[in-house]
Amino acid sequence: MNTDLKNLFSPVKIASMELNNRVVMPAIGTSYGNKDSTVSDRLVSYLERRAKGGAGLIITEVCAIDPRGKGFGREIGVWDDSFIPGLSRLTDAIHKYDTKIALQLHHAGRETMKAVTGTDPEAPSAIPSAVLNQPVEAMTNERIKEIVKNYASGALRARQSGFDAVEIHGAHGYLLTQFLSPFSNSRDDEYGGSDENRARILIEIIKAVREKVGSEFPVIVRISADECIKNGYTIDFTRWLAPRLQEAGADAIHVSVGVYSTPGFLTIASVDTPEGFNLGRAAEIKKTVSVPVIGVGRITDPRMADEAIARGDADLISMGRQFLADPDFLIKAGEGRWKDIRQCLGCNQGCIERLSFEFKPTTCSINPECGREFEDIYKMTDSKKNIWVIGGGPAGLSAALAASKRGHAVSIFERDSSFGGQLISASKPPHKDLFYKWVEWAGAQIERMGVSVNLHTSVTEAMLASGKPDMAILAAGAIPAAPPIDGISNINVFDARDVLTGKADLKGPVVIMGAGYVGMETADFCMARGIGVTIVEMAKYPPVSTFTAHGYWLHRRLKKSGGILMLETKVSAINDNSVIVIKDNQEIEIAPAAMVIKAFGSSSERGLADTLQKLGIPFTEAGDVIKPRRLLEAVHEGDSAGIGA
Repeated sequence: MNTDLKNLFSPVKIASMELNNRVVMPAIGTSYGNKDSTVSDRLVSYLERRAKGGAGLIITEVCAIDPRGKGFGREIGVWDDSFIPGLSRLTDAIHKYDTKIALQLHHAGRETMKAVTGTDPEAPSAIPSAVLNQPVEAMTNERIKEIVKNYASGALRARQSGFDAVEIHGAHGYLLTQFLSPFSNSRDDEYGGSDENRARILIEIIKAVREKVGSEFPVIVRISADECIKNGYTIDFTRWLAPRLQEAGADAIHVSVGVYSTPGFLTIASVDTPEGFNLGRAAEIKKTVSVPVIGVGRITDPRMADEAIARGDADLISMGRQFLADPDFLIKAGEGRWKDIRQCLGCNQGCIERLSFEFKPTTCSINPECGREFEDIYKMTDSKKNIWVIGGGPAGLSAALAASKRGHAVSIFERDSSFGGQLISASKPPHKDLFYKWVEWAGAQIERMGVSVNLHTSVTEAMLASGKPDMAILAAGAIPAAPPIDGISNINVFDARDVLTGKADLKGPVVIMGAGYVGMETADFCMARGIGVTIVEMAKYPPVSTFTAHGYWLHRRLKKSGGILMLETKVSAINDNSVIVIKDNQEIEIAPAAMVIKAFGSSSERGLADTLQKLGIPFTEAGDVIKPRRLLEAVHEGDSAGIGA
């Protein structure tokens, strides 16, 4: 065991529950449950894989204590005894390992939809969600009493199902946070108005749960230390609240931050937010209680977690998305294999954005196995093939990894001097350096697995005819696109990727054509170097949404730095030191423009497809060669191509 992590790997107790280390896998919504809210094989396999990786404590994703409290369609439930057999399957699977498991008791309140619950959401007051904006029914006192009982009954069923603890979810803007906050609670009875009244339901629930499960069964309470919204509560309120939670019977406090409508999506912070950004709040709460405090907030490095415990910021550390990216990261850290750890990027593409915006089950952008553990997708092949992977970007790297795992003889070809493709430039804007660390990780893995690496090598028809691979995976990526604009070939016009990689000397002010992620991140790159920016975009609305965490921070930094975003604007001509645009049927000159940057997107590079067909070599395509999209699609399509080879 790595002695540098002696704090993290030391045992700790939460009430009667002893953990062999201080790492918590917190609740992460997956939508892996069955349609009837029972536990599925998929959910069991997914969590068992994380237990095998060495987590001290796993907390399940949200589990509804009432059918009206479901936050999404496949949320698991605990509102009836019929759920106990499925939940017991889950605890049996986790207990094969030296890991404990807690059930997270949940009611979404107003943060759900009628399509999920079958009726209008309920909340402390008839104030719609600031995000979902749906009609809401204010809860009666009788209904509140019923919900308190439902939490207690759910906790008892958890104990009967073999769980080692329960966690009461009082964070992130769900029902109990809605009661705690003046932002969402306008009641004038015993459940609203004062701090004591707004905290009443949570205190009653803790006491009711304690009465049901007994004095020895651990009860954890998760709270948002600060809502970080206008008219919401702050850390001052939580300092007051935490000791009262302990007095009511809480055995540990899990200190999160934010609610659904917190700017920047701090509840699941993006790459734009510093790692460990919330540890200071955990430290503040720790000063007020004597029970263990769990810290959380974009923590991916076990060394940071160990240091936080050593400083006294928290007693345990939650590392959620890192368990999605690499379920074995703790084992690797314990053995000192730091370069083998696949570090979470904070991209949010496969997890929270996929679940919340695409209404699809969670996965991980850089770990295609996440959520597919029950499928045995990398089963060794009975028919070994000689496979050529053409392209060393994310799709090609992922394809080479998957095909090699299945036992094929794999060769990868990349025309540039290093792997990465578009991730080389994508890793250059502020806060994006982790993206290239994934490239380095993937490159090291394929070499370790014996893949034949061919850099500085463009695959030709003669090579294919001579090498005669049994199959090819075409992952050649995409090339920058540019419409026929007058002056587009001028010497002051550069592609965004050349600017980001330093092939073009940066000088300002700049005009960037295109406000997609490439354009916005290039603007971010320029502004971080003190260069003034104007972005020109033809669309009516920003292509990069402020609803995503990364999009929010990009727009915020653009505004703060004085950058200009011109929507519904078309570039007409590019001159030596200015750009002519058309907006509202009027011609406008943007000047000076020392540099003009193309960020129009990309077009697929499929040149070798015809050659492969001509030679009769079976092939499949993956990533941007199909259609330029996100990292998620590139990695997952590459993986699927490698598996299917």
